[in-house]
Amino acid sequence: MRVLHVITRLIIGGAQENTIASVRGLRQRHGVEARLLCGPDTGAEGSLQFELADQPGVLEVIPALTRPICPWKDTLALVQLFRAFKRWTPDIVHTHSGKAGFLGRLAAAWAKVPVIIHTIHGPSFGPFQGVWANLALRTAERIAGGVTTHFVCVADAMAKQYLAAGIGTPGQYTTIRSGFDLRPYLEASNDPALRQKFGFGPGDFVVGKIARLFKLKGHEDLFAIAPELVAKCPQIKFLLVGDGPWRARFERRLARLGLQQHFAFAGLVRPDQVPQLVGIMDAVVHLSRREGLPRALPQALAAGKPVVAYDCDGAGEVCIPGETGFLVRPGDLCELARRILQLVAEPALRAKFGQRGRALVQDQFGVETMIDRLYELYQRLVRTLPASPAQARPA
Repeated sequence: MRVLHVITRLIIGGAQENTIASVRGLRQRHGVEARLLCGPDTGAEGSLQFELADQPGVLEVIPALTRPICPWKDTLALVQLFRAFKRWTPDIVHTHSGKAGFLGRLAAAWAKVPVIIHTIHGPSFGPFQGVWANLALRTAERIAGGVTTHFVCVADAMAKQYLAAGIGTPGQYTTIRSGFDLRPYLEASNDPALRQKFGFGPGDFVVGKIARLFKLKGHEDLFAIAPELVAKCPQIKFLLVGDGPWRARFERRLARLGLQQHFAFAGLVRPDQVPQLVGIMDAVVHLSRREGLPRALPQALAAGKPVVAYDCDGAGEVCIPGETGFLVRPGDLCELARRILQLVAEPALRAKFGQRGRALVQDQFGVETMIDRLYELYQRLVRTLPASPAQARPA
């Protein structure tokens, strides 16, 4: 079986980690001839291209596939993708992210690829967009959806949103959780030396947030309630993992609030460094207004940490109220502050949430489970196409 994955950028992020794990796992676990096409990585968000450096020929960069909309570059990227598909003659093209999802599916249809799959890692349209942007993105998804064989969703919520927008039919959707290597999180410890490195004392309560420092990620809401939290709980500290174009803005905001001593910026870290940072957190908050199913939540739960999340998209499928954490209506700052303070005051509740969350994640989020379910889907789809080139090649 020959499969080409396509993603816009391999920056440090959940969708990118998922895609790399899929390509690696399909090759190593099932012998699939899987490759990955991506655009160039630029900016302060890092790159994961090195993750495939030990696999010669697996990764190919499409120079014109950039994130910003640019008609001439987008047209060139469409042609470059078409040529790549004709050269590799894949049985399946599997796209990820907005730009690559749109151009990749159109190019795959043009190249007459037998099976075209798209993973919805997060919604392309929704209330977070302006009216015209929403209309344009929804239209683009409907056009690309018309040539899509099947959709993979990281959360059930994604299928509901896309079906409500008139994209596809229920039988075209399969939910496959975004799996990851659980072991480092299950073994994560509260390392005193690492806590000290960030200025956290033994008695401090560390609230962690793992997200790009950019809009729609909810940092502003955390800053808004921080003065109240610090006034009521002077030992509370915050660890922000990630980087982005808004870091300087956030640092200035904290300086104005006089809270620099309560916040630590871990900066951009490699995925294999995240478990040890989660280990020194006492609770994790996720306040994004746009996310399919944020990996930060199952990662925190795998480490036995309670979570507080905004009730957006698929967050409620892992942050189960009263079981693994607290769900808060987006923008309800009073409730957000109250729930964080409740976790500070109730260590037994934190332990209960962490224990139940760990069991849920072990059952659903192992990377092997994700790879096996993806492979089963591939096999099912190619079997329905009697003229597929896959029949002439071993799976």
